[in-house]
Amino acid sequence: MTGQLDTSLSREEITSATVMAENIRFRVFEHVMANNGGYLSQACSASELLATLYTVANLAPLATPKVPEPFTRVPGKGAAYLNGGDFHGEVGPDRDRIVVSPAHYALVVYAALIETGRLEASALDQFNKDGSTVEMIGAEHSPGFESTTGSLAQALSTAGGIALGRRLKGETGQVYVFMSDGEFQEGQTWEALQALAFHNLDNVRVIVDVNRGQCDGPMSEVMNIEPLSLRIRAFGCSVDSVQGHDISTLATALTRPTGKPHFVLAYTDPVRGVPILNERAPNLHYLRFTGEEERQRYADAFAQMEVSR
Repeated sequence: MTGQLDTSLSREEITSATVMAENIRFRVFEHVMANNGGYLSQACSASELLATLYTVANLAPLATPKVPEPFTRVPGKGAAYLNGGDFHGEVGPDRDRIVVSPAHYALVVYAALIETGRLEASALDQFNKDGSTVEMIGAEHSPGFESTTGSLAQALSTAGGIALGRRLKGETGQVYVFMSDGEFQEGQTWEALQALAFHNLDNVRVIVDVNRGQCDGPMSEVMNIEPLSLRIRAFGCSVDSVQGHDISTLATALTRPTGKPHFVLAYTDPVRGVPILNERAPNLHYLRFTGEEERQRYADAFAQMEVSR
């Protein structure tokens, strides 16, 4: 392997990550209620994935949570370059990198950064406001985002370039990538897979939120990608398919040495913790309340979640 991997978490780490996942989901639900909508289902499916990722990744610590700087102008002469990767700490040869691909998961990523002490909770007050880097659709200046992913699937190519450069420089850190399953409907994903396998970039480790939905409906009806594991293996990468809400299993799969670029297909529940979302299934991509009656029912569901914490 290019770097050193720890294939297990302690009981304390699993407990901490479990609490982190629950807090991420709660924080996103709270924000959605305060802002009359948002990407709630993504928090239902991905909270354990991000909690696991931020637990296993070897990131440099931050002395204090960071406050996002405003976006004043396009970077250039007289304007500093802002990069969301700064929230992952100082880059070093033995430190891991995290590349976030699905930009519409930004709110969930911000919540994860808050729970890991890397982002001030007050940053969400600037969410989706003019001049703010705390964007609804994450960009390279948004907290936690190393690059602007543009159309879905671009980040995997970016991560491959980072990984190849790190290997050429003799760095031992891993390059972790967080993806959504809808990105496997994009051609660039498969081009990136081909390059990862060709260069045998075994320092790339990808965790995929397989929630089986996208903005136009169920994946199986829009464009089926299964059997996904067989397709990825056919391109020369290794694959684990796991239950996406079991943190111990996720951590073991994500850090398992394979000698190849490695993908963890985490099959998740897009309504986990917020069963009222079943009323909207399969149209779960974005929640916008249809009226006060629906909003009140979600408020009641949120109150129940708050009481049960």
